[in-house]
Amino acid sequence: MKRNLMMVGVVVATAFASQAAMADAGLDLAKAKNCMACHAVASKVVGPAYKDVAAKYAGQKDAEGKLVTKVMKGGSGVWGAIPMPANPQINEAEAHTLVKWVLSQK
Repeated sequence: MKRNLMMVGVVVATAFASQAAMADAGLDLAKAKNCMACHAVASKVVGPAYKDVAAKYAGQKDAEGKLVTKVMKGGSGVWGAIPMPANPQINEAEAHTLVKWVLSQK
């Protein structure tokens, strides 16, 4: 019994550590790629707050793919008149990391 509880504790601790690492990696990448010039986690800047993006796309199975494309190629019309420019400095793997992090904001 004690061994089972220890294993559950290890699994839970690993999951929390993994989430924390993703949070750090996503925020660090957003800062490094200059995303924070137009976005913030909790409030609208030029673009929407990341928590608002997460809320809008919550539960959509294809959200990550849609947003990866928008991060890389840009987009317009979803959040108002100001378009989001393309980000050629962000590769696909980085875009997935950023989008997963954005979608985790609540």
